Amino acid sequence: ARVGAQITADLADRNPVVFCVMNGGLIFSGKLLTHLQFPLEASYLHATRYRNQTSGGDLFWKAKPEVSFIDREVLIIDDILDEGHTLSAIIDFCKHAGAKAVYSAVLVDKDHDRKASPDLKADYCGLSCVDRYVFGYGMDYKGYWRNAAGIY
Repeated sequence: ARVGAQITADLADRNPVVFCVMNGGLIFSGKLLTHLQFPLEASYLHATRYRNQTSGGDLFWKAKPEVSFIDREVLIIDDILDEGHTLSAIIDFCKHAGAKAVYSAVLVDKDHDRKASPDLKADYCGLSCVDRYVFGYGMDYKGYWRNAAGIY
């Protein structure tokens, strides 16, 4: 509710396009969208570095955004900000494709000093966690356990 209230206060009058990053952002997006108290256009995109592994490689687009966001504000919702290579690439893609501004909301921000760039941080964050592998609530372990009701 806190993250939803923050986003509502900041974006309610900006007509944003909200993109869920599949598959990890699915559960957090579903819960968060019900707390955004304004009309919005919701869609999804699917970019990954993990491909059901526990360590990342090159960015691979499974589905680029199909909703136009040129000259519009964009909110990207994802499960976790770890090193941030995927989120950073998605933000850059949206900016270069014509978004007016791009914001990010993540369920979990992993606390370490290995971010893709020193200034990379989510605009909205549910919670921080220690630098351990976590899964559940949308985050997977080798493609499984996204459905776990908690974070483990």
